[in-house]
Amino acid sequence: MNVVIIEDEKRTAQRLESLLLQYDPTIRVLAKLPSVAKSLAWFANPTPAEPDLLFLDIHLDDGSGFQFLEQAGLTLPIIFTTAYDQYALQAFRTNSIDYLLKPISAAELARAIDKFNRLWALPQRALMPDLTALMQTMKQTHSSYKDRFMVTIGTKSRSLPIGEIAYFFYENKATWLTTREGQPISIDYSLDKLDILLDPRQFFRVNRAFLVSLDAIQTVHTYSGSKLKVTLHPPARQDVLVSGERVAAFKIWLGK
Repeated sequence: MNVVIIEDEKRTAQRLESLLLQYDPTIRVLAKLPSVAKSLAWFANPTPAEPDLLFLDIHLDDGSGFQFLEQAGLTLPIIFTTAYDQYALQAFRTNSIDYLLKPISAAELARAIDKFNRLWALPQRALMPDLTALMQTMKQTHSSYKDRFMVTIGTKSRSLPIGEIAYFFYENKATWLTTREGQPISIDYSLDKLDILLDPRQFFRVNRAFLVSLDAIQTVHTYSGSKLKVTLHPPARQDVLVSGERVAAFKIWLGK
C-alpha cells in the first residue's frame, strides 16, 4: 500500500510514518508534505507510484486540509488527523470518513487502516464519502478552539483540560506545556500550530518561545528597551519577555 502524509508538524509526521511501518513494513510512504502549497505541487506532477491512501491534517500552517481538497480535486481515500475531538466524532462518522485524534496512537491507527482494508476489498471500493457535506459540517464548527490535550506522562496517558494548562514554551528543540501545578509535559505541537488552535482570548504569544494563559500572569514589569517582563505562576525556567513588536498588542489583550 502506498500512502501520502500531509502534516505540518514534523514530529507528528515522523511518528505517523513509524507507526505505519510498525503496522505493516511493506507500506510505502511516498511523501511527507508540510503545507497546502507543497501538497498541491506534489499532486500536480505525475509520480511513478500512485498513492492508495492519504493522511491529511485538518490544520496546516498555510491553510486548511479542506482548502487543499477543494483545489486538488482528488478521488482518493482519506484518513484525517485532527486535534479537534469536540466535533470530529460526529462529523466524520456521519460522512463515513475515518480520523485519528492527535497524538496518534498505534491502536487507533491500526483500527483506521483495518477499516480502510475492509472497504478496499469490496467490489465497488466505495471509499469516497460525501466531501461536500463533510466540509460544510467542519466549516460550521471551524471556530471551535481546542479545549483539551491528550498527554503522556511516563507510561500513562490522560486527557488534560485547557483550564489546567498555565503556558506553553519551546526549549531544547521540543514544545512543552506547563500545568498549573508546575509539571512540564512534552507535546507534539509547534507553538505556531498552538497559536491557531487556542482561544486568543485566553492565550497570547508573548515571544517566539512562550504562549501564556491570562490566568498564569502574575505581574508585568517594564524591561530594558521597549520590552516587558512577565512573571508567571508557576514560575518559568527562564525569563519571559514580551518582544518589542508584540508589546502594544499584549497591552490591548490584557485590557480586554
